[in-house]
Amino acid sequence: MRKRKQLRRDRRINKRFIPNLITILNMFWGFVAIALMLNGKFVYAGWMILLAGFMDAFDGKVARFIGIPSKFGTEFDSLADTVSFCIAPSILVYKLYVTGLPPVAALAISFIPLLMGTVRLAKFNIIDEPQPYYTGLTTPMNSILIFGFMMFNERLMGNFGDPRLALVLVILFGFMMNSPIRFSKLPLITFRNGQKNTRRLILFSAVPLIVLFGQGLVIFPILFLYTTWSVLDWILHPNRFDNLEVIPGFRSDKR
Repeated sequence: MRKRKQLRRDRRINKRFIPNLITILNMFWGFVAIALMLNGKFVYAGWMILLAGFMDAFDGKVARFIGIPSKFGTEFDSLADTVSFCIAPSILVYKLYVTGLPPVAALAISFIPLLMGTVRLAKFNIIDEPQPYYTGLTTPMNSILIFGFMMFNERLMGNFGDPRLALVLVILFGFMMNSPIRFSKLPLITFRNGQKNTRRLILFSAVPLIVLFGQGLVIFPILFLYTTWSVLDWILHPNRFDNLEVIPGFRSDKR
């Protein structure tokens, strides 16, 4: 009897490590992206941020799927997100888009993704009740939008984009991270949560293929359209999420 309990405990520990391993990969790809940017390889860094984003999209959902609530996992994920989706985009802005500005202004604008992102993550960690939507632009979405802007321009025009437009977007997205705008959550990894979730899951599963074949040309337009649609939809229908039920379980959909 005691051996059976020990085996069950060991299996639980092993299962617990799976989502944390995905979180580690999120942090690792973010670190690799920073190292690449320090060596001037910005497009490669963008692909690393995309990999980090995919890891981040699944760690909490895998934890929920295998039924392992973990406060440590939530806190660890926020720290990983700080590396990949707060520090990395700030470095990108500083390296590419603030040349020619006064040093103080350059540092202040470059600091926006890091400041607004960490504030957002800290605010999430003190929320007691889960919600069926994201309030404000998520840190992975903000980071991928900024890197996507760079990759889109590099692929289309051979440069990293107009710095003036880039800085406007950085400031706009930064404040959107801590805004009351509501964004749809990613679908659950299950086909038993209704047809709407199933359709969204199939669509989300196709995103890696779309990104792979479209390269840097599709990432920014798709996410920018999603962000714009979410803002307009929130303005026109501010209460459209009020009747949605929260899925039982711990808060795995962070950011």
